[in-house]
Amino acid sequence: MSKTMNSLLAFYFLLLSCSKSGSSPTPPPVTPPPVTADSTTIQYGTPYTQVPAARDVAMYQVNLRAFSTQGNFAGVQARLDSIRALGINVLYLMPVYPVGVLKSVNSPYCVKDYMGVNTEFGSLSDLRTLVSEAHKRNMAVLFDWVADHSSWDNSWISNKTWYKQDGAGNIISPPNTGWNDVAALNFTNTDMRKAMIKAMKYWVYQANIDGYRCDAADFVPFDFWQQAIDSLRAITTHTLLLFAEGTRTDHFTAGFQLEYGMGFYYNMVNNVFAKQGSVLSIDSVNTVEYTNATSDDRVVRYISNHDVDNSDGTPLDLLGGKNGSLSAFVVAATMKGVPMIYNGQEVACPVKLNFFNNSTPIDWTINPDITAIYKKIMSFRNGSDAIKQGDPVSYSSMDVCVFTKSYNGTKVLVIVNLRNAALSYTTPSDLAGSSWKDVFDGSAFTATPAISLQPYEYRILSNP
Repeated sequence: MSKTMNSLLAFYFLLLSCSKSGSSPTPPPVTPPPVTADSTTIQYGTPYTQVPAARDVAMYQVNLRAFSTQGNFAGVQARLDSIRALGINVLYLMPVYPVGVLKSVNSPYCVKDYMGVNTEFGSLSDLRTLVSEAHKRNMAVLFDWVADHSSWDNSWISNKTWYKQDGAGNIISPPNTGWNDVAALNFTNTDMRKAMIKAMKYWVYQANIDGYRCDAADFVPFDFWQQAIDSLRAITTHTLLLFAEGTRTDHFTAGFQLEYGMGFYYNMVNNVFAKQGSVLSIDSVNTVEYTNATSDDRVVRYISNHDVDNSDGTPLDLLGGKNGSLSAFVVAATMKGVPMIYNGQEVACPVKLNFFNNSTPIDWTINPDITAIYKKIMSFRNGSDAIKQGDPVSYSSMDVCVFTKSYNGTKVLVIVNLRNAALSYTTPSDLAGSSWKDVFDGSAFTATPAISLQPYEYRILSNP
């Protein structure tokens, strides 16, 4: 759903101010069983055993309608090898459920049946095959879960008390959102909560998925997320990743291991790039976004996703073209969090991708040089315990993002010029004279008192 982020952004900035390509053979089709009470307790297939810990996640978001000319599960399956080659180990699929018709704008976030498959994308058998093929390539699979609201023609609507109502007893859309195509669910209703948790369990058992990205998590009560996550964790045969789209400070407390880095994204786009604001602001974002996080939790950092790409623009539009967006991605992937790549980002897709229809299929033939750079960045990140487990020590200036991270005797130095101008970075005394090796070409690097940087230049260095 194309989201109005004003309330989330206001909450975030309040906190900030207070904190200082090849296809794989398709197996024979499987005839799915009908949905019954037992469908949420009987396991289809073999649970995937290689689900990464939060710190090791490298995520990829799939917009099914834009990903291929087919706009279906098979189109994604055909490119699983290419996705894996980026260094991805978690595949996140946008909603796969039937879309409502009544009052609809054809958004996949307008869910008509929580335990159904959108025939536009294929069958349950096709979906199971996609999940299975991703698992074969060592990628966990997350579904997009839409808890806050359903379509107006979802069968649940017959249970009027399952929905929020106005003073006259009329079911309403989520207040103050503009999302008129959906009806707001009532989380004070115990039966609705049980039905939703049953549906969440259904996909774990019947599609063998590995967790959920939970849409609009800030609009759903804390105690529901805690109840749902506790229930999902009781499925002892599965290791599940739970990922909150939101900025509320209680998501990690509820049991989510991953949370959206909205503060990072909007600070980077609206402050650092649009206003040439201080790069030092990223340090404050790091503090805010990890409020209530444990040492095992991570913030998911991104430079694009389906919402902001569709509404605001591509990374090329917002983050200084190819070179600027690469520099922003280096910070997102290495400073404090785990990276998420939105489909098409790795080929520097120049057009906004529609998710209300299939009018904008990605051209995968463009910009292979950008894809190669993404692979290098991700390969280093995935192999570096210093990046994944070390805490950043910031040496940033107003214009350059600089930090070190250390773990088990290995130290990494990252230097990123976030300006479209050549400049000189004054090296702090702690770093002056230190010796490093470039992680991409192996060349030696000495931190001289003044380091010259080209527009949007970045260096990732290691010692030893």
